[in-house]
Amino acid sequence: MLKETSLVPLVAATGVVRRDAQRGTMLLHPTNFTLNEGERVAITGPSGSGKSVLLRTLALLDPCDAGFVTWRGERIQRARIPAYRRRVAYIAQRPAMLDGSVEDNLRYPYTLATYRDARFDRHAAARLAQAAGRGADFLDKFASDLSAGEAQIAAFVRVLQLAPDVLLLDEPTASLDPASARAIEALVSAWFDDAGSARACIWVSHDPEQARRVAARHLTMTAGVLAEAKDAR
Repeated sequence: MLKETSLVPLVAATGVVRRDAQRGTMLLHPTNFTLNEGERVAITGPSGSGKSVLLRTLALLDPCDAGFVTWRGERIQRARIPAYRRRVAYIAQRPAMLDGSVEDNLRYPYTLATYRDARFDRHAAARLAQAAGRGADFLDKFASDLSAGEAQIAAFVRVLQLAPDVLLLDEPTASLDPASARAIEALVSAWFDDAGSARACIWVSHDPEQARRVAARHLTMTAGVLAEAKDAR
């Protein structure tokens, strides 16, 4: 059963705007949006409608042309962006994998200054992989031998082991077979349930059925305009 939505704001966008710098066209019209603790939000819409633009803006991967993004009600200063990205994780459709084993890829974040206070826990990573239906030997596989679905599972484990508060999921199963897509959905559900109502996620999807499975709140994006879906619950 999906949990009731908390009213504690995590990520919020106030009047954010994105334009195409070369053509001057509007990619994202002035947008106000709040993601509260405990929310699972799905965003659907046609290709090129601005879904990824919005997610990358919320992740502070691309700059706003107007407006701003806040974390727990506070505007994020440039020096605090790495700390923000520790709490708010963005996962794209095609993960970038390093040479070496899955474990090598999982250990990589701990070499970064942002995570200097944390240590890799193989048992915890293995439990996450198990939630996606993978055995203990998954961490020993070479990244070059992984299927697209396995690579995406590895990418999710790499992020989820770091215990973010928010997931921004940019069509993470769009190129996967149904079984792999369901494994990713199960992994995200396990991550969400592990912390009660303290976490939240936004899942951009091209599949209305998936959107209904993974979220309680449904938004649509059309030509850079975000709106509540007509079938919103």
